[in-house]
Amino acid sequence: MSLYLTAAITHEDDWYVARCLDVEVTSQGETVEAALANLREALELYFEDQPVPELHEVMTAPIRLDVA
Repeated sequence: MSLYLTAAITHEDDWYVARCLDVEVTSQGETVEAALANLREALELYFEDQPVPELHEVMTAPIRLDVA
């Protein structure tokens, strides 16, 4: 069985942080590729103990917000 999940990646200090938008799993790495590889490993471990949730298509969109 294959799952298709969505990850968001941000650059924070010296690390890239990869967050799965479908389940609450996050990892990091020194490169984007390393962060995604670490996230994939964390997700594999997560799903060893958790049931596969009903997944819905995730849509992402930028939002501009002017703050004072």
